[in-house]
Amino acid sequence: MKAGVVTALVVAATLVPVPTAAAAPSGEVSETTRLADRRALVSGDRAFAMGDETGLYPATGWHIRGEMGGFWAPPVKLLDGVWFALDGSWLGKDVPATRYARGQGYQRFEYRGGGLSVDRVEFVPAGARATVIGLTVRSDRKRDARLALDAHSELMPAYPWGWTTPNASTNGPDSGSVGDGALVFQDPVGSAVVGSASQPTGHALGPGHRGPQDPAVVCPADGPAPARCDDSAFGKGTGGRLEYSLRLAAGRPATLWFAVAGGDTGGQARATFDAVMRDPAGALHRTVSARRSAASSTVVDLPGDRLLERSVEWSKQNLLDSVQEVRNARIRDVDEGKAYPDPVGTVPRMRWLAAGFPDYPWLFATDGEYSAYAAVAAGQFDIVRDHLRALRDVSEMLNKRSGKVVHEVVSTGDVYFGNNTAAGNTDETVKFPSAVALVWRWTGDNSFRDEMYDFAVRNLRYVTGTLDKDGDGWPEGLGNVERQGMGQEKLDSAVYLIRGLLDLADLAASKHDGAVARWAAGKAEDLRRRFEAQWWVKEGVGYADSIDDPANPANDNTPVFQRHWTGVTPMEAGPLASAEHGKQALVQRERDCYTGEFGTFHTGTGPTSAPVGNPGPSCDPLVSTVASERATYSLNTAVMAVAEGNYGRMAAQRRYTTGNARIQLDPAVWETPGAMPEVAPSPDSKANIDRPFHDRSMNLQAWGTYGTLWPVVHQQLGVAPDLGAARLAVVPQLPDGQNSVAGRDIRVGRGSVDVSVDRDGSVYRTEVTSRSVGAALTVGVVLPAGATIAAVRLDGRPAAYQVATTTRGAEVRVASPGSSARLEVQVGR
Repeated sequence: MKAGVVTALVVAATLVPVPTAAAAPSGEVSETTRLADRRALVSGDRAFAMGDETGLYPATGWHIRGEMGGFWAPPVKLLDGVWFALDGSWLGKDVPATRYARGQGYQRFEYRGGGLSVDRVEFVPAGARATVIGLTVRSDRKRDARLALDAHSELMPAYPWGWTTPNASTNGPDSGSVGDGALVFQDPVGSAVVGSASQPTGHALGPGHRGPQDPAVVCPADGPAPARCDDSAFGKGTGGRLEYSLRLAAGRPATLWFAVAGGDTGGQARATFDAVMRDPAGALHRTVSARRSAASSTVVDLPGDRLLERSVEWSKQNLLDSVQEVRNARIRDVDEGKAYPDPVGTVPRMRWLAAGFPDYPWLFATDGEYSAYAAVAAGQFDIVRDHLRALRDVSEMLNKRSGKVVHEVVSTGDVYFGNNTAAGNTDETVKFPSAVALVWRWTGDNSFRDEMYDFAVRNLRYVTGTLDKDGDGWPEGLGNVERQGMGQEKLDSAVYLIRGLLDLADLAASKHDGAVARWAAGKAEDLRRRFEAQWWVKEGVGYADSIDDPANPANDNTPVFQRHWTGVTPMEAGPLASAEHGKQALVQRERDCYTGEFGTFHTGTGPTSAPVGNPGPSCDPLVSTVASERATYSLNTAVMAVAEGNYGRMAAQRRYTTGNARIQLDPAVWETPGAMPEVAPSPDSKANIDRPFHDRSMNLQAWGTYGTLWPVVHQQLGVAPDLGAARLAVVPQLPDGQNSVAGRDIRVGRGSVDVSVDRDGSVYRTEVTSRSVGAALTVGVVLPAGATIAAVRLDGRPAAYQVATTTRGAEVRVASPGSSARLEVQVGR
C-alpha cells in the first residue's frame, strides 16, 4: 500500500469497532433536527472542542467574541476548526449531516449523500492536550476518492478577553508550515499540530482554508453583529490543507484517524500528536471504558421516574465532561479586567470542575462548591479534592494567606475577581469549610481534612473578623446575587456562614481543637437563634434577600425583600429555616410568580418601583426596588429541588428535578443532547438554539447536576455518611405515589453501599448492603404524614427503634449490628 492511500484494511487493524451508526452504543443520545443551530461539545481533562452539530464551526462565545469555540488545549485555543471534503464536497454543507450523537466520552456526526456514508467520531484521550477524530467512510460501489482536510489556526490564550485591559487584540499572528506530513501552527503562546498517521498526497498553506466557511464572515469586537459569523475581529490565525487518497471497496468501511494536538512548544505539540496517533482506536476504547467505569458508581433504579433515572446517568457524564487541568498556571490579579501586573507566583497543577462551556470552562468557587454535592453523590471524590486544592492554592498565593477564597480563575491563572480588596464573594469563602466537611464525611479522609483545616479556619476568621463592621454577626460583602438596592448583608452569605461554622466545629472537634470547636459552634448557635426574627418577612411569605438597606442611614438591619432565588437558601442549606416558615416559603416559591415551566426564576414577579415594568403575577404586596428576572437557571432549580427534599416535599420536588432533567434530556427542549445547560428556555431568556452562537449562555453547566444527583442519592435513597465519625445513616424517603426506589454501588469511603426502599401495602421495607465501609450503620425510613407505627422488624426480628422528628417528617431509625440490614416498618393510620 503506497503512502497516502487508505483502504478498508485499516479497519481490520483497529483494536475495537469505531462507534458508528451501524453499531451505535445504547448509551448514546442523539438529535436529527436543526443541527446547524445546535452546539456540539466533546471534552477531556486537557482539551475540548466545540462547533455545531453538522461539524462546522460558527464563531462562538462572548468572553472573546466568537473565539470561545473551536479546538482548545487549555489554557490556549488551537484552531477555529477543521473541515473535511470528499471529492470536493464538504461534510456538513455539500454532504448533509443527518444525525448528531453524544456518548460516554465521545461525540459522533453522521453524513449521507452521493453514494457515500461517513461517520465522524471525536474524543479527547485522558491526559492529552489533543482531540482525536476518526472518519469512517463507506461507498455503495468500488471507487477511489479524494479526501481533503482544511484547518484554520487561532493560537490564543484564554485571557485577556474582549473588553479587558489589555484586551484580546494583543493576540499575535500565527505562522503555518508542514512538517512530517502534518500541519504545524505556531505563535508565542503555543503550537498546534494537525494531521493523520497516514501520509498526505498533497498539501497547501494560506490565510484561508476554512472549508465551506471560506471566505469568513467576521464578527466585530462588539456592537451589532451578523446572526452567524465564522471568525472574530481578534482572529489572526492562518490555514492549511492536507489531501489524501482513499481506495474504497463496495460496502466496506475505511477509517482514517486525525488529531489536533497542542503544546507550549512545537516539540510538545508534536510529541502529543505522535502519542495519540500510535493507537487511536485503542485510545477511544480506553476513553469509553474509563467513562463507563466511572458511571458504574451510583446506578439508580427509579421505576416511577425513569426520566430522573436517566438524568442521574447523564449528570455523572456531565461532571466527567467538566474536569479540566492545566500545568504551571501563572497567578495574576487582573482586578476585574482593569490591570495586568506581573504574576505573583505559579501553581504547578490546577485540576477542577469547569463551571460551563464554552465561556466559563475555568475554576470558580461558587460553581465548584455546589457541584461538589453532586460529585460526591456520583462517587467522584477525587475531582472535588482537586478542585478545593486548586481554590486553596490560588487563594493563598493571591490573597497572602488572608483566608479569603477567590471567585474566578481563568485557565491561564489570571484571577478576574476575588482579591482581598474586592467587595465580595463572601458566600464562596464561607462555603469552603462545608465543602471540606462534605468530602471528609463521605470519604473519612482525615489526611484531606488535615490538609485543608488551617485554611478552612482562616476562611471563617476572615469573614467574621473583617466583614462584620457593624458587629451584628451577619457577614457583609457580595453574595450570589448583586442587584441595585440590596443591603450590605446578604441572606445566602448568612445562611452559608451558619452552616460553615457548624461544619468547621465538627472538623475541629474531630481534631480535638477545642478552642476552634467552641468558637465556631457558639457563633453558629448565636446566629441561628437570631435568624428567624431578623430575616423572616411575614408579608412576603419568605426571607429577606438582604439587610442593612443602603438607603437607610441608620443601617438598622432593615430587611430588603427583592424575590431573588437566594431566598430559598435557608431551606436548602442545613436546613436552617424553621419547619413552619420553611414550608410556608416553599409553598410560596412554588407559585407562578416564582416558578416557570422548567423551574425557579432568578427573580420573582410582584410590585416594583423599578423603571422597567414587572410582567407576571404578584404573590405578595411588597414593593421591590428591582424588576423581575424570569430566567430559569439550572442552579436555581437545583437549589429549590434540594430545599423541597429537605422538607419532605417529594411531590413538589419532582417538579424541579424534572425541570433540570428535561432541559438535559428532552429532545423538545435540549440544545446539546445529554448536556444540562446554564439557563433553561424561560419567559425572559430565549432558548439558546434561537440565539446567535456568539450570544448564548452555556450549553453545559455543571452546577445543575446538584438538582438531580443529590436529591436522589441523599434524599430519596437517604444515604448520609459521617465517616469522619465512623457512622453511616441510610434513611430513605419514597417519593409520593411511587412504590420503590433503589441504588447500587454508591461510593462511601473506600467501599460502597446498595440501598432499596419499597412499599407493600402498609409495610415499608429498607434494605441496605454495605461493603468495606467500616462504619456503624443506622437504617431507617421516613414515614408518610400522619402514619403510626404498628411494628418494626430488623432482619426479621422485632427491633428497638427511635423516631426523630425532622423537617423531612417522622424518621424511624434503627441501629444495625452488622454492615447490612433489612428493615420492615408496618404503619397504621
